Amino acid sequence: MSFVWEFLHTLLMTIRDVTPIMVIIFGFQFAILKKPIANPVKVMIGFAYVIVGLSLFLVGLELALFPLGETMAMQLTAPDFLNQVRITLGGTLEWIDYYWVFLFAFCIGFSTTIAEPSLLAVAIKANQVSAGAISVNGLRIAVALGVAVGIALGSYRIVVGDPIHYYIIAGYILVVIQTYYAPKFIVPLAYDSGGVTTSTVTVPLVTALGLGLASTVPGRNPMIDGFGLIAFASLFPIISVMAYAQLTQYLTLVLLPIIALQKSRTPNIILLLRRRTMRFKLILAFVEDSKTEQVLDAARDAGATGATVINNARGEGLNKKQTFFGLTLEVQKDVVLFVVEEHLSRHILETISQVGEFDQTSGQGIAVQIDIEDAVGVAHQVETLTKVVEDEL
Repeated sequence: MSFVWEFLHTLLMTIRDVTPIMVIIFGFQFAILKKPIANPVKVMIGFAYVIVGLSLFLVGLELALFPLGETMAMQLTAPDFLNQVRITLGGTLEWIDYYWVFLFAFCIGFSTTIAEPSLLAVAIKANQVSAGAISVNGLRIAVALGVAVGIALGSYRIVVGDPIHYYIIAGYILVVIQTYYAPKFIVPLAYDSGGVTTSTVTVPLVTALGLGLASTVPGRNPMIDGFGLIAFASLFPIISVMAYAQLTQYLTLVLLPIIALQKSRTPNIILLLRRRTMRFKLILAFVEDSKTEQVLDAARDAGATGATVINNARGEGLNKKQTFFGLTLEVQKDVVLFVVEEHLSRHILETISQVGEFDQTSGQGIAVQIDIEDAVGVAHQVETLTKVVEDEL
C-alpha cells in the first residue's frame, strides 16, 4: 500500500507541475495563434502518457536509484573502508588511495548521464535537424564521457583540497580556445549539452557523493568542499562534445584519406573520400563590368579556384536613371558565378563585397550564396580546394 500512496502523491505533484506547461501551450494556441490543435485526442493521450510515465520514473528514482547511489557513496567514503585500503597499501592515507572513489565517480557520472531523458531528447532533435550528421548515441556518449571525467576530477579536488576556481577557470579557458577552433555548428549544441546533464538523475547522486567525500576526508568542510561537483558535470561535457566534433573533423579530412592512400596507393581514393565530406556553395555576384576583373582577382586570392562570367546583364534599381532626352541609361552588369567550398564561401563573399564596393554606393552590385545539393564536374578541383581548406582550418 505504501507504494500506491507514494505513486498517487507523486502523480498529483506531477500533474501540478505539468499543468502550467499545458496552460501556456494551449493558451498561446487559442489566444495568440487562434488556431485549433491538430489531432487533439492524440495530444491529450500524449500528455497522459507524460504524466503517468514521469510519475513512475520519479517513484522509481526515489525507491531504488537514489538510496542505492547514496549508500554506495557513503560506503566508499566511510572511514572503515578507507582504513582497510590504507592497511592493504601500507603507509599513510594519500589521495591515490581513494582510487575506488574516483572510479565510482567516473562510472556513476557516465551511467547517470546516459540515462538522462533530457539528454536523449536533445540528441534526438540534433540528429533530426542535422539530417543524421550528428549521431544520437555518439552525442550521448561524448556528453557522458565529459560528465564522467568532470565528476572524477571534482572528486579528486575534494580529496586534495584544491580551490575550485582554479579548475573552473582553467576549464573555461579551454572552452574558449575550443570554441574558436571547433566546427561552428557544434558549438551551440556543446554549450547546451552542459546544461541538460544536470537534471533529475544526475544531481542527487552527484551531490550525495560530494557531501559524503567532504564529510569523511580529514580536513574537509562539507559546506565549502562538498558542493561544486555539479559545476564540473556542466563544464566538461562542453569540452568533450567540441573535442568529439574536432576529432571527427580530423579523421574525416586528414587521417582517413591518408590511411586509404597508404592502403590502396590510388590517388582517386583520397579524392573520393574528400569529395564525400566536402560541401559546396554557389556564389552569384552581380557587378559592374568595370570591376569584374578586380572581383575575379580578389576572389582568386581569397580561395576561389575558378569562375564563370556572363557578360552584359541588365541591372536596374527602383528608380530609373534618365538622360537629358528622357532615354533610360543603365550601367552594364556582369554575372560572376563561383563554386566554392563552404568553409571559404563567407570569406570570398565578403571579399567580393569589399572589392566591388557593394555597401559603399547604392546599385554597385550584390552577391548571394546558395547551398549546392550535389555537383558533378568538380573532381578536378577537389585536390586544390582541399589544400586551401586545410590551410584555412
